[in-house]
Amino acid sequence: MRGAVARLRTPFPIGSTLPGLYSEDAFAQSLCMALDEVLAPIVSTIDGFAAYLDPDTTPEDMIGWLASWLGLTLDHNQSPERQRELVRVGVELLRWRGTERGVREAVAAAFGSEPRVRESGGASWSADPGGELPGSAAARLEVRLGVSDPETFDLRRLDLLVAAVKPAHMPHTVQVQALSGD
Repeated sequence: MRGAVARLRTPFPIGSTLPGLYSEDAFAQSLCMALDEVLAPIVSTIDGFAAYLDPDTTPEDMIGWLASWLGLTLDHNQSPERQRELVRVGVELLRWRGTERGVREAVAAAFGSEPRVRESGGASWSADPGGELPGSAAARLEVRLGVSDPETFDLRRLDLLVAAVKPAHMPHTVQVQALSGD
């Protein structure tokens, strides 16, 4: 329950469901009205629960809760609109978590700039046994992001994000560079 709302009326008053014998009993009706006042926010929350699950309609203080369902950690320095967008994108990113595409899209969503991502793995198939494996034996992931001011950029945020969306066993490095003026 998010809290009491002054003068919130319930769509299901308890007093009207009592047997006729109690419809004129002032004590029974006042007791039911007190229960209605306590239950009205609960009924309202349950009726509007779908709105809490939508990043466009959830209250601002619930965006972080919604993000936590997806395993996302939001930066509270970002605007609520940006946080809502990250939750929206996060649903799609779950499909690609741990892949090169997932890392690239997560960094692009968080920082608004497309990174260069290089990873050492590969995949292929062969009808002949004993074929050469793709990629390199040493696992590694490199993420390079172009930013407007590398001196003031918080590299730790980028590092934490990449660590969260990459495969757990894979070591990674992150770098930032000044955006080229092409």
